[in-house]
Amino acid sequence: MGTAFIILLVVGFFILMSSFFTVKQQSSVIIERFGKFHSVRNSGLQLKIPVVDRLAGRVNLKIQQLDVIIETKTKDNVFIKMKVSVQFKVIQEKVYDAFYKLEYPHDQITAYVFDVVRAEVPKLKLDDVFERKDDIAIAVKRELNEAMTTYGYDIINTLVTDIDPDIQVKNAMNRINAADREKTAAEFEAESSRIRIVAKAKAEAESKRLQGQGIADQRREIARGLVESVEVLNNVGINSQEASALIVVTQHYDTLQAIGADANSNLILLPNSPQAGSDMLNNMVASFTASNQVGEMMKKNNKKVVKPKPIQPQSGYEDDIIPESGQ
Repeated sequence: MGTAFIILLVVGFFILMSSFFTVKQQSSVIIERFGKFHSVRNSGLQLKIPVVDRLAGRVNLKIQQLDVIIETKTKDNVFIKMKVSVQFKVIQEKVYDAFYKLEYPHDQITAYVFDVVRAEVPKLKLDDVFERKDDIAIAVKRELNEAMTTYGYDIINTLVTDIDPDIQVKNAMNRINAADREKTAAEFEAESSRIRIVAKAKAEAESKRLQGQGIADQRREIARGLVESVEVLNNVGINSQEASALIVVTQHYDTLQAIGADANSNLILLPNSPQAGSDMLNNMVASFTASNQVGEMMKKNNKKVVKPKPIQPQSGYEDDIIPESGQ
């Protein structure tokens, strides 16, 4: 008798303990009584009738994420793979609908995502798909919200996290991008070369200008020095022709000395006698004299231009004009 009492006491204790259960935070428990829905229990310590009530299932109230990979075709006939991430949760007030109306909610969400993406992407070209991926995500979220709210699910957000075209298409896009960058680099290099050429030309022009100015200054100073030399020689009784000859001979020997002093100079054959300097002076004087005579003759010819007398028109052609000619 005592043993049976102890057994009943132990069984009663276990039955009493099985009457209590706990529900975790951010979750709900469905209680069924004799196979029929009875109640929804939220987080905390809960009580149920042993044997009569049972835990039919637990519903997670946390935000969940479902990644859906879809293969579809764009408007320009390029096949791509898209990864759409759907963030959703069960509405706490609609735990009954979420538990009883859908057997496989993930499959239902995946089907809607496939339907929306394959309806939107074929309207866009490949480049537009990358630029308007947010529009695709918004369309997916709108469609899912309309469909899944009835089943107790709230769509928090949808994100297009990856767009992966075929490997050949990616290689072609990379080649296009590389060619475009090479074109830009070539344009910059050409512009840089143009700037260098212009700068070099300006520098050379400035160098030539300064060089010409230097030569002009040099010749001006040489001429001034020659004038002063002739004046000094005239003051000591040497006439202008003799002074000029003396200066030419002196410069002639200075030139020979300069050529001989340079070890790297090329071979130059020049007369080295004093008579050579005198000949050069006579040739220069003769050249200057001939040049002056030619210039004076040209001036005289330009002044002797005689206008011809007008000729009366003949044969009735009054509009004929006879051009003037110089004699």
